[in-house]
Amino acid sequence: MISRRALTRSVAAAIILVSTTGASFAVEPTGEPILLGVSGPLTGPNAQYGAQWKQGFDLALDQINGAGGIKGRPLRYVFEDTQSDPKQTVAVAQKFVADKRIVAELGDFASPASMAASPIYQRAGLVQFGFTNSHPNFTKTGDFIWSNSVSQADEQPLNATYVVNKVGLKRIAILFLNTDWGRTSKDHFAATAKELGAEVVAAEGYQPDEKDFRSTLVRVRDAKPDGLFLVSYYADGALIVRQARQTGVTVPIAASSSIYSPKFIELGAEASEGVFTNARFFPEDPRPEVQTFVAAFQAKYGKEPDAFNAYAYDTVVLFGQVLREAPNLDRTTIRDTLAKVQDVPSVVYGKATFNTETRRILGAKSAQLVVRNGRFTLWDGVKTN
Repeated sequence: MISRRALTRSVAAAIILVSTTGASFAVEPTGEPILLGVSGPLTGPNAQYGAQWKQGFDLALDQINGAGGIKGRPLRYVFEDTQSDPKQTVAVAQKFVADKRIVAELGDFASPASMAASPIYQRAGLVQFGFTNSHPNFTKTGDFIWSNSVSQADEQPLNATYVVNKVGLKRIAILFLNTDWGRTSKDHFAATAKELGAEVVAAEGYQPDEKDFRSTLVRVRDAKPDGLFLVSYYADGALIVRQARQTGVTVPIAASSSIYSPKFIELGAEASEGVFTNARFFPEDPRPEVQTFVAAFQAKYGKEPDAFNAYAYDTVVLFGQVLREAPNLDRTTIRDTLAKVQDVPSVVYGKATFNTETRRILGAKSAQLVVRNGRFTLWDGVKTN
């Protein structure tokens, strides 16, 4: 007799086969779609992330529905634009919990926006799955709040260890996005850097819509650091590195994994050269699941995927597995099944299994990267740019 785990793994293998060969051997799914609700930015300053999510979602859905869907039914999503604004995420949460067709919610992009809506999802008993929500407090609202994003309490110590012990920075200035996420990330990085013997000589916050960082960078330059660390996303991070070089900040620059995207290099141009970062996903990782995903993504979109594409793809693959294993589509059953699934194929983690107490993923992987010759590469051991 074939075990359930063996059966689900065979389905995952079928999905991979569809993605790489274009095979069409499964029965086309019919009937009422199973709906995931997505809360995220499609307009506003973070719109590019919503667009990247959709690419990852759509590739995963092509594969899932191409392999027969979920118990013969198609899997779809409803994407509500929130601009990652906490006020709008609350309104979307109320809409999703009232729509009984929605079996789980994915998003929002920024942790503060997601956390504003978390009490609504928790009270209603609808899973909120924040796949880019790394704030350490995100999952603490309750047992319906889950994430496959690495908490900043775990991520920033990895960053600090990389830049202090390996890159060799000892007098560090920090520029951080002045949001709850950014401040929390900065605090975790600074605490670990100090434990490792480094000194934080300056810490400067900036607003999400800020574009001119030159006066801040002059203060950073005058603090005489031997390195600059950014708690940024790729768009603001690229602006900062360009203006840093224009302002005469010549020291090595490192950044949190949130800058990891080909767009960072495109926007930062020559100034991005030599920037250090960690990443959960790296498209040159030789693992077969990564290379299968990269090939399928390139075939569909004609470009290399970045981390945000991978996070979105992984999340829909994960929910495909959860929905196959769940005995019914009751919202509480879906939460309980999330706690039970093990070793789900993942391009980010290899295999995804949850810590049921923290409701976060176990076994995070990390690649230490540096920008060399206009692309992200595995760090080569050279300590300065």
